[in-house]
Amino acid sequence: MIVGLPKEVKNNEHRVGLTPNSVKEITDNGHEVFIENNCGKEIGFTNEIYEAAGAHILNSASEVYGKSELVVKVKEPMESEFQYLNSDVTLFTYLHLAGNPVLAKKLINTGVKGIAYETVTSPDNTYPLLAPMSAIAGQIAFNVGNYFLLKQNKGRGVLIGTLDGVDLGLVTIIGCGVAGEESLQKAIRNGVEVNLIDLSEKRLDELKTKYGEDKINYIVSTPDEIARSIKESDLILGSVYSLGKNAPRVVSEDMLDSVKPGTVMVDISIDQGGCFETSKPTTHDNPTFTYKDVVHYCVTNMPGAVPLTASNALNRATISYIHELTNKGIDIALSENEYLRDGLNIDNKEVPNKLVREALESLLN
Repeated sequence: MIVGLPKEVKNNEHRVGLTPNSVKEITDNGHEVFIENNCGKEIGFTNEIYEAAGAHILNSASEVYGKSELVVKVKEPMESEFQYLNSDVTLFTYLHLAGNPVLAKKLINTGVKGIAYETVTSPDNTYPLLAPMSAIAGQIAFNVGNYFLLKQNKGRGVLIGTLDGVDLGLVTIIGCGVAGEESLQKAIRNGVEVNLIDLSEKRLDELKTKYGEDKINYIVSTPDEIARSIKESDLILGSVYSLGKNAPRVVSEDMLDSVKPGTVMVDISIDQGGCFETSKPTTHDNPTFTYKDVVHYCVTNMPGAVPLTASNALNRATISYIHELTNKGIDIALSENEYLRDGLNIDNKEVPNKLVREALESLLN
C-alpha cells in the first residue's frame, strides 16, 4: 500500500501523523511512504531522517495526496486541503465532525473515506486513540489555566497551589475521563482543593478509592451543583466527552454572572464544540478571550503545544491500526475489526457511524 504524510496546516500545528520510527515499521512491511517536504522539521524530524527510515520526499501536499491510498494525519483537514480529497483517498486522523458541522458536510461531499481516531473503540469501552492526546490536554489545561490566572494575563492574580502551608485557590474539574483525571493529578501535586464533578457516581467512587478525600470534593453533576461549584472557583476545567457527538454544554452563560472576575475557564472539549456555552475556538497565537470578566481558553489543538511529545505518544497508539490497514487492506481491516470500524465516520459521502450521523443531522437541521 502507498501511505502519505502531508504537513499539518492548522495554526501552530507541528505534530506529525507518522514519526520516522513508524515509517520504518511500515516500509519494513513492504509498503511505500511519501512525506511532504519538511513535514517534521519543526520537531527535529528532518527529510534526511525520514529518508533513512525508507520514505520518499515530495515537494507538495497535492503530490502526497495524489500518490497515496492511505493518508495519515493528526488534525482534521482544513478547507484549503479539500481540493486534494476524493474517493481514492482514505484519511486516518482526528476528524471531530460534530465540532464543525458546516465544514464536516463539505468534507463528506469530497467523497473521501475518513477513519476518525476519536471514535475508534476498544473491548473495555475506552477510546485508545483519543486517550493519549486527552492525557496531554489534561496536563496542559492545568498549566495554562494557572498561567492565565496571572494578573497581567487578565486573571485574578491567584497562585494555584500552596505557599507556606496556606491554601491557595480552588479548581473545579467537570468531566472525569482521561483528561479530567490528568488535571486532577496535577491539582493534587500542587496541593490545591478540587471540586471533581461527573455524572457517573461509579466513576467518582473509583477516583475516590484511588485518590482519597483529602482536599477533593466528589460531586455528582447537576446544573445546580455546577453553578455552586464554579461560583467559588478560581480555575474551571471542562473535559466532557460524548462519543461522536457535540460536547454537552454543562456551563451556561447565565452561570457566569456569579463567577468571580478574572476566573479562568479552560475548555478541553472545544474540539467537539465545547462544553461551556460561551466557548468559541481559539488558537495558540491568540489563545484566550474574556467574556463577562471570565478568561476563556479554548484552543482547539491543545496538545500541539508539545508536538514532539504528542507525536510520539499518538504514534504509539496508532501504529498497530496502521499495520492492520496496510497489511490487510482498508476494507478487510475494517470488516474484521469492529473496534476500528467504529472509527469509520465517512464512506461514499455517507456517515456510517450512527452516533456521529445523528449528531450531524441534529446540528445541520
